[in-house]
Amino acid sequence: MTQHHHHRTTRLLGSLLLVAAAGAFTVGAAPAPAADGDSTAAVPLTRVIPAPASVTAGGAPYRITGGTHIHVDDSREARRIGSYLADVLRPSTGYRLPVTDDSDRHGGGIRLTLKSKDKSLGGEGYRLESGRHGVTISAREPAGLFHGVQTLRQLLPAAVERDSRQPGPWLVAGGTVEDTPRYAWRGAMLDVSRHFFSVDEVKRYIDQLALYKLNKLHLHLSDDQGWRIAIDSWPRLATYGGSTEVGGGPGGHYTKADYKEIVRYAAARHLEVVPEIDMPGHTNAALASYAELNCDGVAPPLYTGIEVGFSSLCVNKEITYDFVEDVVRELAALTPGRYLHIGGDEAHSTSHEDYVTFMERVQPVVAEYGKTVIGWHQLTGAEPAEGALAQYWGTDRTSAAEKEQVAAAARNGTGLILSPADRAYLDMKYDKDTPLGLAWAGYVDVQRSYDWNPGEYLPGAPASAVRGVEAPLWTETLGDSGQLEYMAFPRLPGVAELGWSPASTHDWDAYRERLAAQGPRWDALGINYHRAPDVPWPAR
Repeated sequence: MTQHHHHRTTRLLGSLLLVAAAGAFTVGAAPAPAADGDSTAAVPLTRVIPAPASVTAGGAPYRITGGTHIHVDDSREARRIGSYLADVLRPSTGYRLPVTDDSDRHGGGIRLTLKSKDKSLGGEGYRLESGRHGVTISAREPAGLFHGVQTLRQLLPAAVERDSRQPGPWLVAGGTVEDTPRYAWRGAMLDVSRHFFSVDEVKRYIDQLALYKLNKLHLHLSDDQGWRIAIDSWPRLATYGGSTEVGGGPGGHYTKADYKEIVRYAAARHLEVVPEIDMPGHTNAALASYAELNCDGVAPPLYTGIEVGFSSLCVNKEITYDFVEDVVRELAALTPGRYLHIGGDEAHSTSHEDYVTFMERVQPVVAEYGKTVIGWHQLTGAEPAEGALAQYWGTDRTSAAEKEQVAAAARNGTGLILSPADRAYLDMKYDKDTPLGLAWAGYVDVQRSYDWNPGEYLPGAPASAVRGVEAPLWTETLGDSGQLEYMAFPRLPGVAELGWSPASTHDWDAYRERLAAQGPRWDALGINYHRAPDVPWPAR
């Protein structure tokens, strides 16, 4: 069931990635026809995922032709986004689509401009206007322009995502979309520790996230089964601690250059990388690499199973804090984003007293190197630093006392990222027959992953404390891109919609129709997805 779509050529991989990044998952045309949908009718403006904040449909559509130019402001960012759009459109349309300075008024066109004076668009909003003579996307900031380009992709037939010339026509429905996100934090986490994923595999996932206007990539870089980032001052972390993975495969790690390339690639798609070093638990790979990090001075063997909660840094040893400071310093220097995630979950081998002591010592180190702390919600059992964010991963079965501990921290100023495991964990099985994934939080079908309101989710937590949502993808059972995709699609776009769209647009029955129309787009992109029975997919 996880047939992996191997890319026909490396060039195709590049263009797929670009496409994906651009928001490639554009909603296919009407649900009736098979293959790439009926491209003779324009995709309705209301079929986009995430649902836009405001849509006013009407008027003649714009048709992209061989004479279409992409007009951009005379700015580096506008030109870069224009080139990105051209790279998406050229292979499938076969058109030249020159990217030209905005002063060139030749021919009908697509216009990308950062000159919007509309303050309501903020840092990520955009306005898309389409009519007989062209399409204009305007924004105040580059991220908004990029998100608008993703919407434009979804307004074109699914075949636009293919890497070979398609017949068209290439119509964009007439009307106006005005769109801004509900939440500033719209993330996805990729666990590269349980199984290692190459830079190219991470880039492929980044492109898929960008399609749905996600803006944070949380990388889980260390765990019991593998340490994945080179640290010059503690070299064995990567070379030895990174030398295996679940099931005993070869593992691997990112050099500093590799990590910088991931950060660069993500930034070009307006995603901020949030690195995580999990501590004081989930640390066997580090403990195995350096005997002196263990309380008894004895290094345990490398670990390739999937149990949790058995490892802990030695809270009473001073070398522990030298180690933490070195890792934080080197990782902070590589990371332009604001945040550094220090884990803190499932520290079952650390006493409560030791956990509190550890977090009191470690949180100021993160601040010292210019970053803001994020921890899993167990951080609220200690005293979260000022400005810290807590990532909630509980379920409906989480105790009222634990939920209240998190809600109390939220009332006290700690921001929340919501990742409930029985809603947002993309590695949970869809149902009992799902060949991949785990089920400790229960089965999570597509409706369950979509049908909740982040603003009212955690009892006692003020809506104003919710910074947004994040969809973690843990990889105990996942070893390649095709398997990641099978678990992420079709649930990831739903979490993206919860993060972006106004609560007023939330409607499962309407959403499942829009989601079904994404299927032909994923087929065109070579994305391996689960054809969930609760979604009315078009026939292939």
